[in-house]
Amino acid sequence: MRIDAINRVSQLYQANSTKKVAKTSAAEKYDSVQISQMGKDYQVAKAAVAATPDVRTDLVNDIKSRMQNGTYDVSMEMLADKLMAGDF
Repeated sequence: MRIDAINRVSQLYQANSTKKVAKTSAAEKYDSVQISQMGKDYQVAKAAVAATPDVRTDLVNDIKSRMQNGTYDVSMEMLADKLMAGDF
C-alpha cells in the first residue's frame, strides 16, 4: 500500500488559496443615452399638440351666435357632398 499517493490525492481536494482581485474605479464606467433627431422632432411635435386646445372655441362661439340669430345657413348640397366624400 502506497501512503504517499493518498497524500497527493488529498492535496488535490484541499481548497486553493484565494487571490485578491483588483478593483476597478466606478468613475471610469458610466451610461449615456443619445436621442436621435427623429426622436427630438417627435418630442417637439408632441409638445405642440399637447399645447393646442382640443376645441376651437372661437369657431364654436361664432357658429353658436349665428345659430341663435338665425343667420347660420347650411347648404344641403354641400352637406350631402361632404357626407358622401367622408370629409367631415
